[in-house]
Amino acid sequence: MENWLLGHWYTSDRPPWYLRFLEPLYHLGFKRAQKSAARDKRRYRAPVPVVVVGNLTAGGAGKTPLVIRLSQLATNMGLKPGIASTGYGRKGQQTLHVKAGDDAGLCGDEPVLLARRTGAPVVVSANRVEAVRELVGMGVDLVLSDDGLQHAALERDIELCVVDGERGFGNGHLIPAGPLREPVARLATVDYVFANGDWPGATDGVEFNTMQMDVYVVHSLDEEKMYPVEEFASMCKTVTVHAVAGIGNPGRFQRLLESQGFAAEMQVFPDHHAFTKGDFTSIKPGAAIIMTEKDAVKCRSFDLENAWYIPVEARLPEAFEKSFTARLAALTGNET
Repeated sequence: MENWLLGHWYTSDRPPWYLRFLEPLYHLGFKRAQKSAARDKRRYRAPVPVVVVGNLTAGGAGKTPLVIRLSQLATNMGLKPGIASTGYGRKGQQTLHVKAGDDAGLCGDEPVLLARRTGAPVVVSANRVEAVRELVGMGVDLVLSDDGLQHAALERDIELCVVDGERGFGNGHLIPAGPLREPVARLATVDYVFANGDWPGATDGVEFNTMQMDVYVVHSLDEEKMYPVEEFASMCKTVTVHAVAGIGNPGRFQRLLESQGFAAEMQVFPDHHAFTKGDFTSIKPGAAIIMTEKDAVKCRSFDLENAWYIPVEARLPEAFEKSFTARLAALTGNET
């Protein structure tokens, strides 16, 4: 079903009539929910600044690397950020404090990755406001919400929206006829808009910042070895390389590997796929298995041989980082 929808969303300008028939119903329901939340006196205003990082399209666009970098910027200022998430795709609905070594099946793959990479408190909850309340109770002085752009019940101080620079807005239709959660006009109300990769399109009145993904090293899944990516690519010239990706845009990972000199056989799984050891039984003996860091947090317990992951680092424009940290300083009173 996912592949079928993606095919219509990103390769067809005219989706099936029955999907287009449902589109205005989705839009009407979305607008009513947003208006109701906006009028609700129970909308939650946290006692600390809240920064929301989201996107307009269903599926991955590159939010997690951006949240990691924003957390680093806040920490460098002397702030104590916390990260709120719903833990999309996890089992259960309970509120959890996520640690770096926790089970991604219970917490969600992205929250575990965020805990590992940032060292910041991470809380997942089916109720995003509850996650923020928990973080406030833990003494954070800034909340970063991983996703939640459409969650009107949560007041926020800064909004950032990430757009996949390769896939853009697809066919431009709203769910289910297209990938859009809400109309593109929403970008005009966001504080900062990022294109993950070079953005070939144009949106009237919207200034796009470019976010590039850099890779430097390759880690073994058991964390016992690490090589510069160029050296590891050279080492793989004489072996089969089997790439695994269960992310929103697996083609991006494939092109990243190619840009670094890997000639990899690609195996694609649905976004947030719950991996099992059986997913790897068909791989040729002796092959080097390479995966994304988000997938790696779900596969560490499988004791896979010759398995590796490549972490990515979000590189943001210097002008944005200065602007963003100045906004945080004004919101928190932290001028260091």
